[in-house]
Amino acid sequence: MDNKSDLRVKAKELRKSLDINIISAKFVEIIRKENFYKKSKNILLFYPLKYEINLLSLLEDDKNFYLPKVNGNDLLICPYKIGDKLEKSNFSINEPCASPVSADNIDLVFVPALMVDNAKYRLGYGGGFYDRFMEKYPDILTVSPIPKELFVKELPHDIHDKSVDIVISC
Repeated sequence: MDNKSDLRVKAKELRKSLDINIISAKFVEIIRKENFYKKSKNILLFYPLKYEINLLSLLEDDKNFYLPKVNGNDLLICPYKIGDKLEKSNFSINEPCASPVSADNIDLVFVPALMVDNAKYRLGYGGGFYDRFMEKYPDILTVSPIPKELFVKELPHDIHDKSVDIVISC
């Protein structure tokens, strides 16, 4: 089995060959039909990097949305609506300028991933931000959308890695 670093390189290269706009639209269509989404009111999205699944059209729905903001080793939860100001983080990710709020009212978190396996472990970018968040808030439902080409049988995972609750693949 490849190590995480090699898998990250492979996943990023493979993603470049996918039509991410069409795949993202399919994910949004699937998500809108899911009961876990219909029942959720307060949702943490991620702002997509280039070639990453883009769920931002969900912002049009009648729900409260939030985006993460990195602060040290933690993810802060900031309210976000279409048109709100964003700024580039040290990781070149668009983050909200809004003040953070408590994560206690969050119902659902969409967790980005480079790859996900059958045991629902994800390969992230290596910072551990979402793993620490999931450790701190184990009762919040976590979902990773992953293109079928990046859904694999098994990934290496460490003791600190957390699996997500639901994987959506198409």
